[in-house]
Amino acid sequence: MANILKFGIPKGSLEDATVNLFKQAGWSVGVSSRSYFPTIDDGEMKCSLIRPQEMGKYVQRGTIDVGIAGRDWVAENQADVVEVCEMVYSKVSRRPVRWVLVVAQDSKVEKPEDLAGGVISTELVGFTQRYFAERNIPVTVEFSWGATEAKVVEGLCDAIVEVTETGSTIRANNLRIVCDLMSSVPVMIVNRTAWADPWKRAKIEQIATLLQSALRAEGMVGLKLNAPAEAIEAITAVLPSLKNPTVSHLYKSDWVSIESILPEKEVRLIIPELLRLGAQGIVEYPLNKII
Repeated sequence: MANILKFGIPKGSLEDATVNLFKQAGWSVGVSSRSYFPTIDDGEMKCSLIRPQEMGKYVQRGTIDVGIAGRDWVAENQADVVEVCEMVYSKVSRRPVRWVLVVAQDSKVEKPEDLAGGVISTELVGFTQRYFAERNIPVTVEFSWGATEAKVVEGLCDAIVEVTETGSTIRANNLRIVCDLMSSVPVMIVNRTAWADPWKRAKIEQIATLLQSALRAEGMVGLKLNAPAEAIEAITAVLPSLKNPTVSHLYKSDWVSIESILPEKEVRLIIPELLRLGAQGIVEYPLNKII
């Protein structure tokens, strides 16, 4: 039987970004609303849509070999897996998410110890229980099915542990962050048995390399231009690049061709300056991968 790598694609907020990332990396993944098994144009792979909250336990069991999920949910499940790499999607957010301890604005709670004997509502039950147990703070942790912020507003619990990026929604609901408990980014995780298998490990490393190269290319573009040789120093001084711009002389000419890779958002600021310095034939082009 041919070797097959079972890959878990995170269902939910990262689903579209992951499918698009695979496309940029060279794989075509087809997702149907009527199926939990996306198609992929790679005969050595089989994909499944899995909630990030459950990804860790399925990877640990070997139901799937490799998947992408938040580090927070891997910790929640205490999954014994190999973390291959971080998968920070700039098109979703470059910032880590934060799990924070939150109380009502007028609460007397100023630190976790002040919640001794209290009730905490959260989706992240296991991690929260362990956090307080490790600090010998007796609390009751209840699972929240949603609308977690409303529970502390209505006095249904003494505090919540909730996920946020900036804290703006928490402040808008007249709530207060007591402290951060954990930060998290998406990670690629692998079953330990699969990681020990030479064929699967090589396949996983190939996928990780190409996905990460596609992530590095997000928000980046290539820029090519021609310029008089005497303008090289001035132009390269204003032209950012991953390392140094590539400069080559044009055939039978005292002009040069300059090529660089830079953040797309900087192009609109740089092109007027390049024109002022004598650049011509400026071409901007998209990038799929940076390795």
